[in-house]
Amino acid sequence: MDVNQLIDGLIFYIGLLVLLTFHEYGHAWMALRCGDDTAKLQGRCSLNPLVHMDPIGTVVLPLLMIFLPGAGQFLVGWARPVPVNPYNLRHPNRDQILVAMAGPAMNVVLAVGLLGLARICELVGFAGLIELLARMAWLSLLLCFFNLIPIPPLDGSYLMRQLTGMSHETYHRIAQYGFLIVILVLQVPVVRRLLTDVTHFSWVMIATVFGLGG
Repeated sequence: MDVNQLIDGLIFYIGLLVLLTFHEYGHAWMALRCGDDTAKLQGRCSLNPLVHMDPIGTVVLPLLMIFLPGAGQFLVGWARPVPVNPYNLRHPNRDQILVAMAGPAMNVVLAVGLLGLARICELVGFAGLIELLARMAWLSLLLCFFNLIPIPPLDGSYLMRQLTGMSHETYHRIAQYGFLIVILVLQVPVVRRLLTDVTHFSWVMIATVFGLGG
C-alpha cells in the first residue's frame, strides 16, 4: 500500500466516523424528543465521536475493510447502540420505531446534503472535493440500508420486533449475538449484492436530482 492509498483510507475512515456519529446522534435526539433522556444523561446526545465508538464496529472491522486488499469495495461499520428506556417514551410502540428509524433517516439527510455540496463544488470549480463528497454520500446511504437489516440490534430489527410481537426478553437474548450474526450474514454474496444495488440506485436517484452524473 503506497502513501496515497494510506491517506485515502484514513480520510475515508474519518468520514465513516462522522457518519456513524451523526447516525447515533439521530437516535439520541429522537429519543429525547419522545420523552426518554437516558441517552442524554449518559452523554450520548452528542456529536463527539468518542462517546459513540465501538471497539469492533467502529475501529477493528472498518480499518480491516479499508486496508485489506480488495476489502474496501464494501465498507460497513457500527457504533455503540444508543440506550433507550421504552418505559420513558410517551408512546412506546410508536416511539421505539421513530427512534430506530431516526438513525437511517439521518444518513439519508447527510447523503442529500453531501451530494448537494458536491453540486455546489462542481458549479464553483472545486473539482477536487466532488469525488470525496460523492463517495461519502454513497457510504452514508450504505450505512442507512445496512442498519435496516432486521437483525438485532440493528435498527431494522426494532421494526421487525413490533411487527412480530417479539418480547423484549427474547429480543435482547438474540441481540447478545446479533453482531456476530450480522458479520456472518454479510459473507453471503447475495446480501452484499443487494445492499450494494439498493445503495447505488438511491445514490443515482439523489445525484440525478442535483444534476450530477450517475
